[in-house]
Amino acid sequence: MYNIVHIDEKWFYMTKKMEKYYLVPDEEVPHRTCQSKNYIEKVMFLAAMARPRFDEEGNETFSGKIGVFPFVTMQPAKRRSKNRDAGTVELKASTSVKREDIRACLIEKVIPVIHERWPIEDRRKTIFIQQDNARTHVQCGDKEFKEAACKNGFDIRLMCQPANSPDLNILDLGYFSAIQSLQHETCPRTVADLVHVVEESFEEYAAEKVNYIFLTLQSCMKEIMKTGGDNKYKIPHMKKATLDRENRLPLQISCDVSLVQSVMATLASS
Repeated sequence: MYNIVHIDEKWFYMTKKMEKYYLVPDEEVPHRTCQSKNYIEKVMFLAAMARPRFDEEGNETFSGKIGVFPFVTMQPAKRRSKNRDAGTVELKASTSVKREDIRACLIEKVIPVIHERWPIEDRRKTIFIQQDNARTHVQCGDKEFKEAACKNGFDIRLMCQPANSPDLNILDLGYFSAIQSLQHETCPRTVADLVHVVEESFEEYAAEKVNYIFLTLQSCMKEIMKTGGDNKYKIPHMKKATLDRENRLPLQISCDVSLVQSVMATLASS
């Protein structure tokens, strides 16, 4: 799975509607306010993540972090307020994201970063960008994407994951919830603050933990094979952190030959 870049979009909110605090005796309860708890300001981000790489001594050689890109625009303020004058250019969150926006983000941001950061030894190999089946996503045969993806000697292709299978994307499987937890530890007040906090949380998340999620993804694939393609299974746990400390963490999850044969037979008969 070293040649796959997972992408997906997610809304990040300025704050949560409900928040739990643990207080010491006589400590004042934090006071939070917003104009409407049903309309908390939010920003959509597109995240792109590949599997990180480490050398034989466990040193990180490639973080796998392609980037997290906000859908925002710079707009002049229409009215004067106590915080800024009318006409002041400020960052505004896009209220809707269309296919043209996703295509522009891939061509102008994701692909250039892949060209810049991808390990030199694998730049001549095919790289797949995996997305889900959302209507706003770019078609796999999109002409503009193909033209941008083949520049600088790269061979980058789009592919879609199976429908209704969020566990087959590492971002939905655990990465988004992890960086959102880091983001909620701060208190952003503006769109610019929220963008900065999410980007900072993205960079702070350890590459070792991203590698764990890729192994969890392989475990989920194995469970899906056992259930015949259904999603009625529990995400398995294998104490990856413990195995990593003991230098026993595998690069991939093994699978019984009989299971593979039964799946192949099922596919052949369908």
